[in-house]
Amino acid sequence: MLLRALLVIVAFTLAACSSSPPEPQVDHDQSYDFSKIKTIAFYHGAGTASGGASAAVWLNDMVHNRVDKGLKNALEMKGFKIIEDEGAADALIAWHLATEEKTDVRTYNTGMTYGYGAYGYGRRSAYGCMNCGGTDVRVSQYTQGTFIVDIIDPKMEQSVWRSVVQSKLKNEASHDQQDYNEAAARIMGQFPPHLLAAPM
Repeated sequence: MLLRALLVIVAFTLAACSSSPPEPQVDHDQSYDFSKIKTIAFYHGAGTASGGASAAVWLNDMVHNRVDKGLKNALEMKGFKIIEDEGAADALIAWHLATEEKTDVRTYNTGMTYGYGAYGYGRRSAYGCMNCGGTDVRVSQYTQGTFIVDIIDPKMEQSVWRSVVQSKLKNEASHDQQDYNEAAARIMGQFPPHLLAAPM
């Protein structure tokens, strides 16, 4: 899944995330009337990445196109019409992938070893702990991806809905469009908000 693909995805961390997809964190303008959105266009600045070399490795033209197709498919499945003209669209969609190199440090208890040994006064012996509280420290490097999708009101020129997913990225992005479609469906699952709010 994207979240296996990415994200997003992304993405996105969209086509590169772990096998257990994280839940998207969603926020929206509660005063906005989402029912007026019928047509959506991709924002001209959509599909950017930050994070230096790691971001450049993840987001090539092919992955970019798969992410766009996945999001387009998810929105069309909800009944929205995707158009080319930003000026004629009721809303715009933009997405961004941010990557960051992380270090994971984990400490493991290696267990206890018991045996006979001399202790105390004289030459008495007792069965006791010979190696108590042993630990093993393991350090690993990984790339964390943050995939962000915004729905923008073109007249207000600001975001009215956002979905964010964070996950460890796999070694390479998926080549299967279906992975991106499934990931996009998950990321856009709460759009539009279930309880549509009337404008104030």
